[in-house]
Amino acid sequence: MTEVAGPWTEVFEGSERKEESGGGEPLLGSSTLTLAPLVADSPSVRRSQPILITSSRLKGGESFFSSSVPSIPNPFPELCSPSKSPVLISSLPPQSNAKHLIQVFGEDNHSRSVWVSPGATAREVCHLLVQTTHCSDQENWALLELHPSLGLERCLEDHEAVLEVQATWSLKGDTRLMFCKNYAKYEFFRKPTLFFPAGMISDSADVSKGMTSSELIQNLLRSGTCPEIQGFLQVKEASRKTWRKVYFFLRRSGLYSSTKGSSKEPRHLQFVADLEDLNVYTVVNSRKLYGAPADFTFCIKPSRNPIRVQALKILCAENEQTRTCWTSAFRLFKYGKKLHCNYQLSNSAPRSLEGINLTDGKSKSEASLVAMDFSGKAGGRVIQNPTEAQSAEREEGQAWRRREALRCSLPNLNSAARPSSIHKTQSWFHGGVSRKEAQRLIEKQGLVDGMFLIRESQQHLQCFVLSLCYKLKTKHYLVIPCEDSGRKYFTMDDGQTLFIDLLQLVDFHQINRGILPVCLKHPCVCVAL
Repeated sequence: MTEVAGPWTEVFEGSERKEESGGGEPLLGSSTLTLAPLVADSPSVRRSQPILITSSRLKGGESFFSSSVPSIPNPFPELCSPSKSPVLISSLPPQSNAKHLIQVFGEDNHSRSVWVSPGATAREVCHLLVQTTHCSDQENWALLELHPSLGLERCLEDHEAVLEVQATWSLKGDTRLMFCKNYAKYEFFRKPTLFFPAGMISDSADVSKGMTSSELIQNLLRSGTCPEIQGFLQVKEASRKTWRKVYFFLRRSGLYSSTKGSSKEPRHLQFVADLEDLNVYTVVNSRKLYGAPADFTFCIKPSRNPIRVQALKILCAENEQTRTCWTSAFRLFKYGKKLHCNYQLSNSAPRSLEGINLTDGKSKSEASLVAMDFSGKAGGRVIQNPTEAQSAEREEGQAWRRREALRCSLPNLNSAARPSSIHKTQSWFHGGVSRKEAQRLIEKQGLVDGMFLIRESQQHLQCFVLSLCYKLKTKHYLVIPCEDSGRKYFTMDDGQTLFIDLLQLVDFHQINRGILPVCLKHPCVCVAL
C-alpha cells in the first residue's frame, strides 16, 4: 500500500485515456498502472497532456513493465549488437583477444584464409597450414612476405608475429604472404664456412688470437652472434639510375660505408642504417626493375614503415655467396640468440619424410653412408680406398640396371602398371617451367645442397632437365631418352646407366651420386592451398 500525497494521474499503458481522481477504485481491464506525481502549483503543466517518465524512473519500473507485458522478440538478432543497438557488429572495433582472418597464398597463386590470434607467430601459422593442407612433413616450411610490384621477398622468422608484420603494410599495395618450403633458413648454422668466407670477415672481429676463421665463425654462431662482415657492394644512387661501388662494414652497432676506398678508420666511416629497425629483402628481377648490374641484389628498409621506393637501400653483390653472406649477417646481428633458439627448436621437432617415400636408410644424411664390399666370406668390409669405392659404385649401378631391366621384362608387368607419365604425379616434377623460373623456385625454397626438381626441356624435344643445387649454385643436367633392346630408357651419362622412367632415376640418385656432385635430398615442391 502506497500513500500518494497531492493530486495524481492514472496512466494506462496502451491507452490514451487519463482521468483525474482524488482516490477511487482502479479501472478493470487495465494492463499497467503507474503513479506519476504532479508538480504542485505549476501552471505550465496541463493535465490533459501526458507527463514523460525520466530514464531514472523508467529504470526503477522496468521489472514492473516486463512482468505484465510480453517482450517483442528481435527478428534480426544477428544484425544487432548485444546491447540491443542497431549498430552492426562488423562496424564495432574488434576485441583485443579476437582472432583475425589472414590470407595466405600458395605457389600456384591460390589462397587460403586462416583465422589466427593476435600473437600468432610465423611458426604457428605454418604448422596450422601444414595440418589443413595435409602436408607430409612438419618442418622446413616458411611464410614469405612478397611485394610483387617491387620485386621484394623476405622469409619471416619463426618468432615474428604475423599480424604485427601485416600492420606495416600499405593498404593500397599488393603485399601478400606465401606458404612454401625453405630449407636454408638455418643452413649457416650447419655449414658456416660456406656462408661466411674468410675473405669477408673483418679483422676487428678476430678477438681470439690463434683461432682459424672457421673456428671463430662456429664459436660466434653457437653464442648467437655473428662475425663482422666487410666487402665491396654496388649501391644504387638515390633518385638516380646509376650504381657505384662502395666498401661496407656490418657491425653490431649498424651498417657503415667507407668514404675513402676500403679504409676502416673512424673518420672515414659513415653511418648508413641501424640494424634494430630494418628488414633485409632479396630482390627478384632486379635488372629489369632497378637496372642492377647483376642478379645478386638485396635491399634494406625500415621495418616499421610502409614500403616506399624512396626508402629502399638497394645493394648488389658480385655472386650468390656474397649476397647470402650479407643477408645472413643482417639476420644474425638483428635477432642474435633468437635465431639460434629457433634453429634448436626446429631440430628438436619430430621429423617425417620430406615429400618422397623414402626408407629409413635413404632418409639419413649422406655423411653416414659408406661403401661396403660383401663379396668375401667374412661378411663385409668397409672400402676405404676412394678409387675402389668409385669402382664399386659404378658396378653396383650397372648391376642395379640389369636387375631392373629384367624385372620390367617380366610378363606380369605390362605397360599400364607403370605408365611413362608417372613422373607427372610427383612433387618434384614442375612441367615446362623455364630455366630461369626453375632457378628462382630453388632459390626461394633454399640454396642447400641436394635441392632439386625435374622439368621438361624447352630446347630438346622429349628430353628432361634435372636442376640441382650445389654450393649455392644451380646446375642443370640433361636427361635424354634412348632405346636399348627395343625398350625406352632415360639416361644422364650417355647410356652407361639406364632408367625405365624418371621416378626410377630419382630413386637411384637419392642413394647414389652417379655423375652428380651430391645426392638428391630435398625435392622442390609446390603445395596447392
